[in-house]
Amino acid sequence: MLIARVIGTLVATRKHEQLVGCKIQIVQPLDHTGKAPRGDPFVAVDAVGAGVGERVFLVVGSGARKAVDNDACPVDATIIGIIDHIDVDESV
Repeated sequence: MLIARVIGTLVATRKHEQLVGCKIQIVQPLDHTGKAPRGDPFVAVDAVGAGVGERVFLVVGSGARKAVDNDACPVDATIIGIIDHIDVDESV
């Protein structure tokens, strides 16, 4: 799983038939604290209704298809939760 922030919404009038009805978000991966950007932004299917500005956690790879309950869906990343709080003990 990855931590990211939703930074935008992608709208596509034409897309793969398995993606019809899916909300697609643009996410910026974050570090383990959920504060600093890490890597380049990418797109993810939103399975939980997250909004722009929210921190989320997501799965990538084959787990992304399982998260949308459709193994035939051409998805590489799926948002599976909205983060309320992150508590990291840096002394460990």
